[in-house]
Amino acid sequence: MKLSCLQENLNKGLGIIGRAVASRTTLPITQNVLISTDESQLKLAATNLEIAITCWIGAKIESEGAITIPARVLTEFVSSLPSDIISLSLKHHTLELKCGRYEARINGLDAADFPPIPQVGDGFSTKVKAEDLKQAISQVAFAAATEESRPVLTGVQTEFEGSKLTMAAADGFRLAVHRTTLADPVKEKVAMIIPAKAYHELNRLMGADDQEIEITLNAQKSQVLFKLKGIEMVSQLIQGTFPNYSQLIPQTYGTKARIDVAEFLRAIKMAAIFARDGSGIARVIVTPGASVEAGKITISARADEIGDNVGEIDALVDGEAAKIAFNARYLADVLSVVKQAQVSLEVTTPSNPGVIRPVGVDNYDHVVMPMFVQW
Repeated sequence: MKLSCLQENLNKGLGIIGRAVASRTTLPITQNVLISTDESQLKLAATNLEIAITCWIGAKIESEGAITIPARVLTEFVSSLPSDIISLSLKHHTLELKCGRYEARINGLDAADFPPIPQVGDGFSTKVKAEDLKQAISQVAFAAATEESRPVLTGVQTEFEGSKLTMAAADGFRLAVHRTTLADPVKEKVAMIIPAKAYHELNRLMGADDQEIEITLNAQKSQVLFKLKGIEMVSQLIQGTFPNYSQLIPQTYGTKARIDVAEFLRAIKMAAIFARDGSGIARVIVTPGASVEAGKITISARADEIGDNVGEIDALVDGEAAKIAFNARYLADVLSVVKQAQVSLEVTTPSNPGVIRPVGVDNYDHVVMPMFVQW
């Protein structure tokens, strides 16, 4: 193998696939990146056996070949080089790199020993606008569980039906559901659980130049492929049955408050300072006024050894007075991903879930379980 490419392109490519490199593994070769020629391009690939990321960069190919090289050493060396042309040549199992007045030789392992990158061929396929998918991921994936005690909750339920894409995630304390439109409608309903980690990586990979993301599912192999511009990511699916989340979304409310997102988030963050030593609890009291416009919300937190705080913000209140307590971090998480200027908070009793919805759109529901406190 002999080729040359720009340092900035190789550095960017290594950064793209780097998160798929295994950190702790019983298979040492997965700590390497696969470098190979693919027609007139340089192909880079990495896998941790859960996800695999492949990208292609422009290069001048003089002779074909492939090798796997330790990812950390290669990435650190390439990122340290000046912005110039890098020449790569393979001699036996050693990759020689030259850039300006710098050069290095890195020992590698045979490409034939690298785990094969899954090929997701025939199967269900559709497309979604990158902008829509990015927003859906940012508003849903964070609500997935991080502990492995219930594997299905570490994933995102992803449903395709007609021209609609629905994504849902829950960790037992909160539920996020986002609905968006597919660019390429499907003929039959398909559902799968995609690891939240894979969605986080996909969100990181999507760039401003990605117009549409192609999604291909191979149910028999339990794999899903995401195709971006010059990048492919394959993820294993999570096996199991996701809870019937639609039953968890309250259909009625006793009190509905319309609140400015920025003001609400500021008050919650202030409460979180004191809630750190108080089990993370933020108390929310909704008070109607003489008119709908005259309502208010009081947010407070208390820690016995530190102190307490109280914040008050204006709100449009429809319904009766209400009080409920939430985990402050959960409220901050959802308010941080809402793009609209206002949200509605719907509550019934202190022991029933609260629902947060952006005002002006009807494609996002966020349910938060209450905390039990002594009022």
